[in-house]
Amino acid sequence: MNEDFFAYLQQIELLAFFSGYPLIYAIVFFISGTERMKNKLNGIFISLLPYAYALVGTCYLGIQIINVYPDFSVSHIKEFIQLPYLMLWGILSILFWIPALGRQKWLSLMHSLVYIFFIIKDFVLSTDKEVLRNDMNIYSVSLLINIGSFAIILLIYFLFSKSKNKPGSPESSNISSENPAL
Repeated sequence: MNEDFFAYLQQIELLAFFSGYPLIYAIVFFISGTERMKNKLNGIFISLLPYAYALVGTCYLGIQIINVYPDFSVSHIKEFIQLPYLMLWGILSILFWIPALGRQKWLSLMHSLVYIFFIIKDFVLSTDKEVLRNDMNIYSVSLLINIGSFAIILLIYFLFSKSKNKPGSPESSNISSENPAL
């Protein structure tokens, strides 16, 4: 029972970080697909989604390191980890920081669908309303975490894109020196 309880807590932790991403992906994909948004942003939102997912994975890894912090011995880590494959799968989301993987938007979606399975499993198999209510609360937290990470990535993107376009910056002087018409 004690190991089952800790495994359940780790499952909730994983759901809180990764289960909300498919809905965020679908909303951003839908919004970016409208004609008005295509003309303005040309898919910038969609291209930043895997990096937001990688930020969520980085935060998850940080929390796992904090949880194990005082003792990094192999025996302590083995004792701490109840769901090793799911935790490893979640930590693998940090690989989306690599630009080659970050360009493959559908891979981040496929990666996150593993965690939706557990929510669907509870809806199909569980008759307890408290379990379903708990799953929806965790899913809501996951949506907030994923929206927040996407907002942070958008903010960083727009801050760096604005700094590149400022007059007097090295990037803008290189552009004007190459093209005498500017």
